Amino acid sequence: MQELGFSYLEELNDIQRQAVTSIDGPVMVIAGPGSGKTRVLTYRIAHIINKGVPPWEILALTFTNKAAREMKERIEKVVGSGAQRVWAGTFHSLFAKILRREAHRIGYPNDFTIYDTDDSKSVINDIIKSLNLDKKVYNNGAVRARISAAKSNLITPKAYVNNEELMAYDRMNRRPLIYQIYEKYAAKCLRAGAMDFDDLLLQMFRLLYQNPDGVREKYQRQFKYILVDEFQDTNHLQYSTIKLLVDYPESPQNICIVGDDAQSIYSFRGATIENILMFQTDYPQVNTFKLEQNYRSTQFIVDAANEVITNNKRQIQKKIWTDKDEGDKIKLIKAVTETEEGKRVSDSIVENKNRYNLRNSEIAILYRTNSQSRVFEEHLRRYNIPYRIYGGLSFYQRKEIKDLVAYMRLTVNDKDDEALKRIINYPRRSIGKTTVEKISSIADDNEMSMWEVLTKIDFGPRAKKSIIEFVKTVQSFKNKAQTLNAYELATFISRKSGIAELLKADTSPEGEARVENVNALLDGIKEFVDNDELVDGDDITDKSMSSFLQTISLMTDADQDSTDTDVVTLMSVHAAKGLEYRSVYVVGLEENLFPSYMSLASPDQIDEERRLFYVAITRAEEYLTLSFAASRYQYGQTRYNDPSRFLDEIGEGNLDSLISIQKSKPDFPQPKVLGNFKKLGSRKTPALGIDPSSFSASPAHSIKPGMTVIHLKFGQGKVNSIDERMVASIYFDGLSENQEKRIMLKYAKLQIVE
Repeated sequence: MQELGFSYLEELNDIQRQAVTSIDGPVMVIAGPGSGKTRVLTYRIAHIINKGVPPWEILALTFTNKAAREMKERIEKVVGSGAQRVWAGTFHSLFAKILRREAHRIGYPNDFTIYDTDDSKSVINDIIKSLNLDKKVYNNGAVRARISAAKSNLITPKAYVNNEELMAYDRMNRRPLIYQIYEKYAAKCLRAGAMDFDDLLLQMFRLLYQNPDGVREKYQRQFKYILVDEFQDTNHLQYSTIKLLVDYPESPQNICIVGDDAQSIYSFRGATIENILMFQTDYPQVNTFKLEQNYRSTQFIVDAANEVITNNKRQIQKKIWTDKDEGDKIKLIKAVTETEEGKRVSDSIVENKNRYNLRNSEIAILYRTNSQSRVFEEHLRRYNIPYRIYGGLSFYQRKEIKDLVAYMRLTVNDKDDEALKRIINYPRRSIGKTTVEKISSIADDNEMSMWEVLTKIDFGPRAKKSIIEFVKTVQSFKNKAQTLNAYELATFISRKSGIAELLKADTSPEGEARVENVNALLDGIKEFVDNDELVDGDDITDKSMSSFLQTISLMTDADQDSTDTDVVTLMSVHAAKGLEYRSVYVVGLEENLFPSYMSLASPDQIDEERRLFYVAITRAEEYLTLSFAASRYQYGQTRYNDPSRFLDEIGEGNLDSLISIQKSKPDFPQPKVLGNFKKLGSRKTPALGIDPSSFSASPAHSIKPGMTVIHLKFGQGKVNSIDERMVASIYFDGLSENQEKRIMLKYAKLQIVE
């Protein structure tokens, strides 16, 4: 019998209803693509509230602010305005919210700055320079990735240096001093009162783990129910933090995770599929519900997805089904070159728009790497089809915006060295690069912030006047911050800093655009101040500059709305997860591209590439087109790739074309292009002079340690060893760094030289 007042349950199928109403104890919801996951998650929260649980005792963790907003809006339709007091948001935003209250307990100011990627890059560059290290060896991106991975795995600088495996790996890659960079980076962030994105997670864990003044028990008591969306995307650090809130004596363990192991595609940023695969082991009493009915896609698309994913060995077994019509079979486009692929995909878009009356906004082109977009952009422009690249330059990454925001950041937190360096001589005030470097050096030597140096050290007469004026200007902003809201303060800063006047002096179209961008920022701050809705369960909204800076620092591309509504969307498959379109084109389906050549050495990475393909094809509602090119221009040469192995995994009954996709040489004349494998460094090797059309891969079983082999991408190398999984360690003398590659021989395409 339907419970009175719970009519929303009637909108659910039987398994969805069970997942919504089973609110006590650990619950795992395995949600296939298009299975109504968001509805189940939001109705579950609404149901918990309707059962008498105060909204502020519910913690719902998502991966985008947009998902959190949509969740609250849906809950509000069921339970009313109380939904706004649910703690729903991203891991980063909600952990930052808690740290704003508690950071002082672990040595950070509550008004800490959140460093973006550019800030982190700048700090690391300064450290590399101070240690006199080779920037080519200690590549900024590689160092940042190493530090990020350490934090995601709960490895502090002290633990890092004591981990022989990590240290050995760094020595092997000729970067033995990464541990020192990590130590100095952590120290500089702490001294600057700053946290990067990884720190928001790591310092939250530290806060709960160290438990100063019983803070862990405080939040354990507050959050009676915890829900985690997209659980397959969590990393070790996120799951460990959740456990600190859930696992304690007398805990009811009211944790609900929602996710799909078949859509776990973010290992490159630290996510681990182990979290969802092992959840039943961690919580043996868990109730598991599998949402297997797909409401999004037609039968042929669903069948193809099932056929592909069954090839993965480690997974939670399920079979997605749909009661929708069969629909159109999956189309397959075989092109001779990538240019032809771009043209044929664009031709197909025009044809399908006319045949099926599709809007541009109902069409998406998905690719494995962002660099593939160029050829499709060119042809869409020729056909006068409007498009949008998803994941372009963020509004908040524009220079004029970052400059003004840097003044705001320094006003809120004067220990923020990166903000200070950005604007100490902008607009120009005769404080040169040499003076700034001297200030930075004094700060490092005395473990002070650069602001403290400015206010305590006496400089020479030439710089002294400018520094005094700068300090007075920023101090005036700090004084105003005590009484003004974010919009009033931002307007004051834009005028008094000289930025507004400087930008208005440039009357070029680009200059006018920059002025418009600054005005758009001020408008956004005004909207933030005027918004009276409750924020993340707070009874009183915070209109301060500190609150606004936190809001924008945690925004992602997924939170931005496009001003162009009827455009074809071009994006990477990673960016497409969670989205859906009537018509989807998955392009570049070739070996070494999709799956990526970087995945070929590891069965686990091949499985992740297959999950990525699974995500790609399940974005389509009605029309799915797959395309590949027999040749592709890469690194100044023509490369010939076989069609992706994933195409072989789709049964012919789901395809409307019997185009041969077997692995063979291209069936068209091949130009005699010589492979010129020059070394990427100062050392030189002769060109190998290989004709790709005559290159012939040797059988994998014939390759033995000690042999010299040729690879079309890496050049000539020597096989050092082969392990029991037939993974060869090969030293390629044509590479400038990371010369030793580990390659699975089954897919390696190596030609024996001797």
